[in-house]
This record gives sequence, C-alpha cells and structure tokens, in this order.
Amino acid sequence: MKRITYVAILTVALLSFGRQQSVAQGADAAAEQEVRQTIKKYRTALLQKDAATLKQIWADDYTFTNGAGEMLSKAQRLAHLESGATSLDSISEDKDMKVRIHGNVAVATSRVTIKGQYSGKEASGQYRSMHVWVKGAAGWQLVANQLTRVATE
Repeated sequence: MKRITYVAILTVALLSFGRQQSVAQGADAAAEQEVRQTIKKYRTALLQKDAATLKQIWADDYTFTNGAGEMLSKAQRLAHLESGATSLDSISEDKDMKVRIHGNVAVATSRVTIKGQYSGKEASGQYRSMHVWVKGAAGWQLVANQLTRVATE
C-alpha cells in the first residue's frame, strides 16, 4: 500500500512540474513575440528618426555601444538623432535572430546590415547586434545594445 501511495505522489508531482514547465514555455513564447514586435517598432523609429517613440523604447539608463566602440547614453543618442549625426537609410536583418527570455529580461542577438551613419561617422556594413530588454510597467524597454562589426574575409 505504501508503494502505491509513493507512486501516486510521485506521479502527481511530475504531472504538476510538467504543467508548470508548459505554462512557462507558453509565457516565454508570448514574451518572445512581444520582443520581436518591439524590435520592429524600434528599427522603424530609428529609420524614421521618431524621437518620441525612441524616448519610450529606450529606458532612462539606456546605453548604446556603437560599432566604433563608443558608449552613448539615451540623451546622447537623442541629441545625435535630432542633429542628424545619426541617420540610417536601412537596417536589414538576417533571419538568424535569437530571442531568449529570462523572466522579465530578454536578450536578442542577430546579424544586421546597416546603411547610414552613427555619431556623425559612416557606419554602413554588417554587424552582430545584441539587445537587452526589460519588461516593466511601460512594456518592453531597451536598456542596452551593442553593435560589433563583422570582419570581412
């Protein structure tokens, strides 16, 4: 009888754990789609120089490391956008974007081809891109991103 009780308890525990994992995976998939949509919105705002949208997307403590290795704050990026020092003609993304969800944090990595300039310097080329997003009351906000130029062979 004890053996049956142990087996029943173990079965219930395993089923409960499996259900929790399934629910978590569903939540992660939904969060991943939200992040992907926010990235599209972000890139559109960059191309259209939409400062109002970027102010919402970039967290107050946002930092950007551009392809030249310069670190810029939210205020600096907005100033460069408004002055024309940052001007992008196109952002093309390869289909290899990966978005990993860790609770209310998401890390997105991809390869992009950019035409335009950052901080008044020519920036056209291929880059590896990394975004760190945090979900808060205002939705998903970008707290940090970095571009690393892909070496030509």
